[in-house]
Amino acid sequence: MLNFLAKAKPDRWHHAPRRHSLAEVYASVSVPKASSWFRRLLAVTGPGYLIAVGYMDPGNWATDIAGGSKYAYALLSAVLLSNFIAIFLQALSSKLGLATGRDLAQACRDTYSRPVSHVLWVTAQLAIVACDIAEVIGAAIALKLLFHLPLVAGVLLTSLDVLVILSLQHRGFRWIEALVTGLILVMMGCFAALLSYSKPDWGQVAHGFLPSAQIVRDPAMLYIALGILGATVMPHNLYLHSSIVLTRERTTTAAELKDRVRLAITDSTIALMLALFVNAAILILAAATFYRSGNYGVNDIQQAYHMLTPLVGTALAAPLFAIALLASGQNSTLTGTLAGQVILEGFSDLKVKPWVQRLVSRSLAIIPAAFAVVLYGEGGLARLLIFSQVILSLQLPFAVFPLAQITSDHHKMGEMVNRPWVKTLAYTLAAIIAGLNLYLVATSL
Repeated sequence: MLNFLAKAKPDRWHHAPRRHSLAEVYASVSVPKASSWFRRLLAVTGPGYLIAVGYMDPGNWATDIAGGSKYAYALLSAVLLSNFIAIFLQALSSKLGLATGRDLAQACRDTYSRPVSHVLWVTAQLAIVACDIAEVIGAAIALKLLFHLPLVAGVLLTSLDVLVILSLQHRGFRWIEALVTGLILVMMGCFAALLSYSKPDWGQVAHGFLPSAQIVRDPAMLYIALGILGATVMPHNLYLHSSIVLTRERTTTAAELKDRVRLAITDSTIALMLALFVNAAILILAAATFYRSGNYGVNDIQQAYHMLTPLVGTALAAPLFAIALLASGQNSTLTGTLAGQVILEGFSDLKVKPWVQRLVSRSLAIIPAAFAVVLYGEGGLARLLIFSQVILSLQLPFAVFPLAQITSDHHKMGEMVNRPWVKTLAYTLAAIIAGLNLYLVATSL
């Protein structure tokens, strides 16, 4: 797609970037070389869990709830397919970072002409703002449900993640990874309890993971399935993953590099399988409660919250749901803020103080969300959330196609270049994702 726009810059590519994104934590985590595979895996484990956050953020909840309440377990196959695509693309992202020493933003800057690079930068920055808005809205709704805080207050409180990141990053990047992983475990614990209370039909659950021709025949069902697929792969995750794998100390030999790539892919695959559990659990919960009780039109997070307790039969159901939503929203704002810094530093090659960049990024998300709450109330949040997902859909091809092209370029990747079947699959998935997202945007408009 972008081959004819690329401008060869061998002089720039053959030199390491002048600055590394997230320079304060670059190569800061040691990896034991003469040790067992398990110890090496533990040393590189962490980035995958930061990436997994984007696949279970508040932007995915409404689609999963709508799919489960309207079609029971049938759309679990769409959740599973989306997760496999995510695993593949995140593997390419981590390989790009480790093989080139660049994140995706730096690789785009060093590959394409300045006008093309600027276009990619603008679209990526818009995606970060759109993603932040969705995460801020999710966290604000959770705070309202749990503590009855006004939505405006909840929106403003989400800005505190800037202080959390600054505090933890000074202690070391492992502290951020530990916090994010802990919040993921909280989400998993909440949904494990909710599934035990809701008593789903596990036979139908297993059947739901098998693809069904009904999804293609039913336009409304296909629309939700495409929504699940289109909203799962987040563009900012591709930029972020290629950067945070570089928080581990650099490899010195080709054998070490191959081993590190395999370990990084193992890390992200395990983490994304946990994300699959959360996404599937949301849909299964909706099917086991709303669909089974005849409530087929539930597609709003707050509506689902208020209906859970009477349907599940325990007073713990609604609080557990809200706690999981809060963990999801807070986790997403943390990783979204880091992704914003990677994109800004990677495309601009300018060193901006982290607190300045994070303050700007957070303000760009909080101001529109607060403005919508004040003017339109909760209805404004719903419209803003939909608009943010449209922006993300439009931006995704601008991240996936460059990722496929750069990782398939032997000049840039060396021995780690995509094999022919990987290259073919990468371009095919990029085209499918682009087509599905354009279809979703067209039908939404």
